Amino acid sequence: MANKSARKSLRDPSKLKPLGKDNETIRVVIETPKGSRNKYTFDPDDEVFVLKKVLPAGMAFPYDFGFVPSTRAEDRDPVDVLVLMDEPAFTGCVLKCRLVGVIEGEEINGKKKKIRNDRLVAVERDNHSYATIKHIDDLGKAFVKELEAFFVNYHSLSSQHYKIIGVRGPGRARQRLDEGRKAVRNK
Repeated sequence: MANKSARKSLRDPSKLKPLGKDNETIRVVIETPKGSRNKYTFDPDDEVFVLKKVLPAGMAFPYDFGFVPSTRAEDRDPVDVLVLMDEPAFTGCVLKCRLVGVIEGEEINGKKKKIRNDRLVAVERDNHSYATIKHIDDLGKAFVKELEAFFVNYHSLSSQHYKIIGVRGPGRARQRLDEGRKAVRNK
């Protein structure tokens, strides 16, 4: 009986399929919910979510933040996604989303080593507030500048510099996602 219950335990969400059944929506595993000062991350070795850092008072994640399972970005982590939706999700929740764009950027650590670290931007499939958003440009320049500022400030907390390279639409976001899927297959 013990073996049967062990098989029914939770699985590693980083190994889920990255795309929905329609091959258009992507699956996003939420690590950090909107409004949280705590940054959580999935630890694939222990297969649990762990607290990575606590943001200072007055700073919180502006939207849900997670990753696309079965992908690998240039920073060697799964592809990052910022999800726009009506209400915050919870750590470990899997969402079905559609891509609207990508914030392209690079991390520069103290040794001046540059690492590409893009953030896909997606809209949760069944939300209401962002239902009409199809392209990151639909969010408006001020909105996008706030997202960029968050990532720049977030990285500065770890003595890293984050440089915005550009902001691109859903086609480029899908290309980055496909590159992340290919990196896992070629691993």
